[in-house]
Amino acid sequence: MKKVIIYADGASRGNPGQAAIGAVILDEQGRLIASVSRRIGRATNNQAEYGAVITALEEAVRLGSRQVDIRLDSELVVKQINGEYRVKKATLKPLCQQVKQLLGSLEGFTVAHIPRRQNMEADKLANKALDMG
Repeated sequence: MKKVIIYADGASRGNPGQAAIGAVILDEQGRLIASVSRRIGRATNNQAEYGAVITALEEAVRLGSRQVDIRLDSELVVKQINGEYRVKKATLKPLCQQVKQLLGSLEGFTVAHIPRRQNMEADKLANKALDMG
């Protein structure tokens, strides 16, 4: 599986508060390959967003993907990963570095901001995990 599309989302109730991640990994034809829905403990919304990206990237690499298109509804996280914004918060710096390290192991990638309505499946998975707590 050379190329995959990742939709990822994080959710936090309280910000910081109980947090969870959700992600779907699709093949180039849009077929579901893998999904993630789990609680991550106490975190901010942005930490949860990064956690969702990291977990989905790790899964994509494990599945043998060499190229990924990542789609997120968090404009901040997208712009930080793409280097358009500096990462100012100390708690986010190692998470952004981890994402960049994972991306660096790939042949190619894109990280794009999408409207929330286009990220409903990942959002649903994150909230489902929170609701199960």
